[in-house]
Parts: sequence; structure tokens; C-alpha cells
Amino acid sequence: QLDPENTGFIGVETFASLVHSHELPLDPAKLDMLVALAQGNDEGQVCYQELVDLISSKRSSSFKRAIANGQRALPRDVLLDETGLGIYKRFVRYVAYEILPCEMDRRWYFYQHRTCPPPVFMAAVTLTQIIVFLCYGARLNKWVLQTYHPEYMKSPLVYHPGHRARAWRFLTYMFMHVGLEQLGFNALLQLMIGVPLEMVHGILRISFLYLAGVLAGSLTVSITDMRAPLVGGSGGVYALCSAHLANVVMNWAGMRCPYKLLRMVLALVCMSSEVGRAVWLRFSPPLPASGPQPSFMAHLAGAIVGISMGLTILRSYEESLQDQCGWWVLLLSYGTFLLFAVFWNIFAYDLLGAQIPP
Repeated sequence: QLDPENTGFIGVETFASLVHSHELPLDPAKLDMLVALAQGNDEGQVCYQELVDLISSKRSSSFKRAIANGQRALPRDVLLDETGLGIYKRFVRYVAYEILPCEMDRRWYFYQHRTCPPPVFMAAVTLTQIIVFLCYGARLNKWVLQTYHPEYMKSPLVYHPGHRARAWRFLTYMFMHVGLEQLGFNALLQLMIGVPLEMVHGILRISFLYLAGVLAGSLTVSITDMRAPLVGGSGGVYALCSAHLANVVMNWAGMRCPYKLLRMVLALVCMSSEVGRAVWLRFSPPLPASGPQPSFMAHLAGAIVGISMGLTILRSYEESLQDQCGWWVLLLSYGTFLLFAVFWNIFAYDLLGAQIPP
């Protein structure tokens, strides 16, 4: 009725009176954003499609840019000025400042965040890894370096070059760990970095990134370290961590997390130390073992996946991945690598005469 010419626009004053007369139960934060958006265009009108996108909480980069360029500033431009927040809302605000580099992104995430679905993927993976470790620790009576027990490599979860045909091992090795040190390091990073990333970017993006790092790790080991087995979720962990660190570096000026330089240095030192430990155990094990120790190449493969594919995922908070050309290039590159690795595992071991350990 208010748009007889079917233009898709009505005046902001008309819209405001419509909301007031019908007492529409709109979120005040969303209403402020819509009014700011309307006053940001040339004629001060409300767009029907933008109203639908806002009410349905649809992510839209054009909507975000329109708000940022609006003539009317949103109340409390800095999210830190929000007062009277409960414990959970303060935690959501903390996550926004830890992960997102733009104030508008933080506000959008803060107001649109819902507790359902919860960040269950990283929590479930971490819990499963701990349970598996405890089960094998009790069964083998080995807790510090479980890989030195002669029965450890007989697990159906471990990736071993002699069992390449059992394709599930290329993923399930992430539930097994060298020992308590590796499990503690991975679990800590998954909870401290993985859970906030999943809260912001959603379960689909983060689970895809994590599993892509895990799969790239095992396939890289099968190509570059053909005699070595593999255990641990380091491929996925390094994919998440390297993507997050690269995102922080790329948006250094906009990141507002406290002590970011110190935390960056500590993260790099810890990750480098973990890689160094893995290299030492691979080539200079402290105790004689019945066969080669797990490879360290999964760490490097996960880091490459995180810096390339992961950085694209984390930088596109307001934009669908399907709309980005760079995303499709990276996905095609990853698919090409997977195809090459599959053929390598089928033919290269026999052609090269690789000596597979028992």
C-alpha cells in the first residue's frame, strides 16, 4: 500500500510511523541499523530487500558497507562502551574482539549471535581425542610416549603406509597422539582458538578447514615421508592457528585484542617448538623403537592449508564463499592435490620400491 509503483522503497519517515503504529516487535539494534542504512542512501528511503536481509540475519557485504557509510552514526560506535552485559554477552564481545578486525563486523556479530547451534565441533573433537588417549593409556599402561609401545601402531585408527587401502585412516589418525605432551598442546589450541573461530564463522567453515588440514597432513606424509606412520590432530590444529595468525597479521591495525604482539610471538614460539619436538622424535628418538616414529610433515601441510585456504575463509565473514573467485581457485588447487595424492598412493609405492616398515 505504501509503495504503489512497486519500486521496493519507502521513505524512512513512513517506515518509522509504520513501525510505531503497528507496534512491530523489531530488535532495536536492527532497527537502528536499518535507519542508518536508509539515511545513508541518496533519497533517505528504506529498501524492502535490505529489510528482509536484516530481519532474517542474512550476511551481506553490501549491507555492511552501506551502514558504515551511513550519514547517521550508530549509537555507541565502539562495542566496548556497551554496559550492563551479562557474563555470556561479555564473553561474546571478547570473542568478537579476538577474531574480527573491523568494528562494524564486531557489532554485527555481537547483535546477530545466537547460542544455537553451539560450537560443538571443536569441543566434540577434543573430547573424543582425550577419551581415545585415556582408553589406550589404560590398555597399554603407557602415558608419556604411547608410540613406543609395540602394540600402539596396531590400532585401526593410526595412519600407516602399510594400510593405505584403509582410507579412513587418513582422517582417523587425528584421534591418536604421540603422548600426553602432544595431546595437551593440541587440545589447548583447539579450545582456545578453534572454539572462538567456530563461534564467529560457524561449524561448516571451521570443520571444513580443520578436516582439510588433517587430510592434507596425512596425504603429504604419504608423498614426502613414505616410510613413516602418522598420529595426532596437528594438521587440523596448524590449519586453524596459521589461518588465525595470518588474519591477525593482515589486519594488524584493526585487531583490538590486548597484547597482540606478545601473544603472536608466544604462539609462534610454541608452534615452532612443537614442530621441533616432532622432528626430533622422528629422526632422533630418545629410546630404541621397533619402527619409524610418526612424521612431522602434517604440521607443515596444515600450516600451508591454513595460510592459503583458511585465510580466505576467515576474511570473508560478511560474504558467502561461493561469491569469491579466489575461493574457487583455492578449492580447485586443493582438489588437484587430492587427486594427485590418490594416484601417488595407488602407483608410486610399487614403482619406487618403497620399503614399508612392518
